[in-house]
Amino acid sequence: MRIGADTPQYWRDVRRLLNSHRHDLAVAAARLYPSVPRVGSTGLLCRAGWIAPEPLDLARVSLAWVDAAPPSVDLTGAVSAQVRPLRAAGARHDSYAEALAAIERPELLENRPSYRLLSADLAGRAPRLELTRGRYFDWVNAGEAIAHELAGAWQEDPRSLPSERLPLRTMLGDPSDLRRRSALTAVTTLTLRVPPAGEPTFMLHWRDPAKVTHAGGLYQVMPVGVFQPADETTGAERRDFDLWRCMTREFSEEFLGTSEDYAGPLDYERWPFSTALCAARKAGKLRVWCFGLGADPLTLATDILVAAVFSSDVFDALFGAMVAANAEGRVVSWPETTGVPFTAGVVDRFAGDGEPMQPAGAAVLQLAWQHRKELLGS
Repeated sequence: MRIGADTPQYWRDVRRLLNSHRHDLAVAAARLYPSVPRVGSTGLLCRAGWIAPEPLDLARVSLAWVDAAPPSVDLTGAVSAQVRPLRAAGARHDSYAEALAAIERPELLENRPSYRLLSADLAGRAPRLELTRGRYFDWVNAGEAIAHELAGAWQEDPRSLPSERLPLRTMLGDPSDLRRRSALTAVTTLTLRVPPAGEPTFMLHWRDPAKVTHAGGLYQVMPVGVFQPADETTGAERRDFDLWRCMTREFSEEFLGTSEDYAGPLDYERWPFSTALCAARKAGKLRVWCFGLGADPLTLATDILVAAVFSSDVFDALFGAMVAANAEGRVVSWPETTGVPFTAGVVDRFAGDGEPMQPAGAAVLQLAWQHRKELLGS
């Protein structure tokens, strides 16, 4: 181990390098998987069955619950010593999440219950995701740890990243093997606002590394949220096992700046915001499509790729008070525009290498542009 690498200061320096170079590191990480398929020309990793041949109405995607899930690879032992520095008392931090909380804590860092993805088939006749219970730190201790490991190796020599310098990543193996790791699953939603005339726009977010654990310093579509129940209760675990309900909460939190801490059980049928969104879907003023999913090459975080297409009148009624910044970063809009133009040039800028965009966001933009006629009804 490099001299001084056990110190909190060295760990902090590598963490800050990671957050300031996530785009470059994601490009380097993608090169480590030359035989793994990509989504379009982006770096988002996938496999056969993960991307639907045509956009799926979200209601067609069924979720299956598994109680007896296989254990994931444990990266908290001796193999991860290089990303778990020493405390002042001399003992090593027990996990990457613990080190993060103690040394460079972002504003949003909670070990909330989450849904762990075990398998996915979105290309067949019966699109299906299989999930079980997990915790957010299960993923932090793997995904952010392997990103940190790569950042440290990249700092020493960006031209040479052999597997022996990346033991944690090597242990996780095939990035498309969901049962081997605790696969954090997020719903990445491209939100399109479609006016009666003129170009549609989409909502864009810049994720603040001082606030978020994952993908800080990158652009991303919005809203995006970890697929998880609203609270710790068993009732919430059952009630919130629904992609649309996850999206509903994220629309409220990211667009309107509401809290992600809900007082008591969340009754979606009596929540006015939820009922308004559901009414818009029923009236055909909001259509929600699923394209598939993919894994981030840097952290192996797994994103379900979705597009929500709003008529402008419904969008403006729901989000007239849209915030300029939220708990995770700032909302990006062109001058005198609600959002960013959904045009070939802008899509290419953010889905190509023109801007530091999260791979999942780049992928969902490319897929939406590819299928724009179906999404926009023209």
